Amino acid sequence: MNKPDIALEFPLDQNIIYLNHAAVAPWPVRTTQAITNFANENTSRGATNYPDWVITEKQTKEQLQKLINAGSTEEIALLKNTSEALSLIAYGLDWQAGDNIVTSDQEFPSNRIVWESLKNKDVDLLEVNLNQGDSPEDAIIARTNDNTRLITISSVQYATGLRMDLEKIGQFCHKNNILFCVDAIQSLGAVQFDVEDIHADFVMADAHKWMLAPEGIALFYCRANKRNLLQLNQFGWHMIEDYLNYNTREWEIAHSSRRFECGSPNMLGIHALNASLSLLLEVGMEQVEKALLDNTLYLANAIKALNDYTLISSTEPEQQAGIVTFGHNTADPSALFQYLKSNHVICAERGGGIRFSPHFYTPKETMDRAIELLAAYSR
Repeated sequence: MNKPDIALEFPLDQNIIYLNHAAVAPWPVRTTQAITNFANENTSRGATNYPDWVITEKQTKEQLQKLINAGSTEEIALLKNTSEALSLIAYGLDWQAGDNIVTSDQEFPSNRIVWESLKNKDVDLLEVNLNQGDSPEDAIIARTNDNTRLITISSVQYATGLRMDLEKIGQFCHKNNILFCVDAIQSLGAVQFDVEDIHADFVMADAHKWMLAPEGIALFYCRANKRNLLQLNQFGWHMIEDYLNYNTREWEIAHSSRRFECGSPNMLGIHALNASLSLLLEVGMEQVEKALLDNTLYLANAIKALNDYTLISSTEPEQQAGIVTFGHNTADPSALFQYLKSNHVICAERGGGIRFSPHFYTPKETMDRAIELLAAYSR
């Protein structure tokens, strides 16, 4: 297989400095083309080729299976977003009064609000300060007790960029019969990910960040032997076993994770995600990760070399992914963010500082322009 020409895939406006993949990523050219082709087909032929769309849906699940090393495509559902997937778990599990959930104090609201909403079921959410203990993972593990039903954690923390040792937490969960839920939105498409190695029971991630696809389409992985733990609260034609038999009056819930897809699929999003995943898989996630971590280190080292800035993100290689968060020693983060924004740096204000998030394809020249602007701000 020929490697894609990355420069041609990302013809970004040269007037902007795009360092915001941890929020919303630009699309590759092939993804724009896939969306355009799908729209043109709908305009001229409607759903004439719907059977081909179903094939693309199947291929997309196969791509995601490869991306996360799932045992089967039957463990994968295509949902709207991370929050929907988390809600499936939160309102699918048969909670008992006194159960608790352990998480961190750095989670994005999606992985906090849904669990807080279980207070009416007398389920406690225990938030852990990741800066205490010998390691973030040890702090999480130490907070569990006999009533802990589930640990839910982001693979990479959205504000600080802290990359968790999921294998360590997963092994603990596996040995202690605790369910393990991973919000992988800041990992999938950025670094290699293996649901088997980390003993994950549930994994979810929107496609619009590191997977380089639009909003409105997301992966939900549910380990096969945990599927029946989740009671369903949404029902429709697409989630039954014999879903193409529209005349049947007798039905059963699909045996696969299609049971979580209650209605018509987002075919536009599926075609887009299919194209974006094809790029990542052609490059190879090993190479994507290597290039992304190289860019992360490059930015971190350049920021550390500036006199007036301090890194908020970890400097430990095993705790890094695609996010570099930093602060100015004297300037207000909001003022610095507005300065960068006015100079066409696309980034985010997070974690008490500024968050840069390059992808594997981001040129060094682009990052150098951002560093020059930081240096100029201090002069």
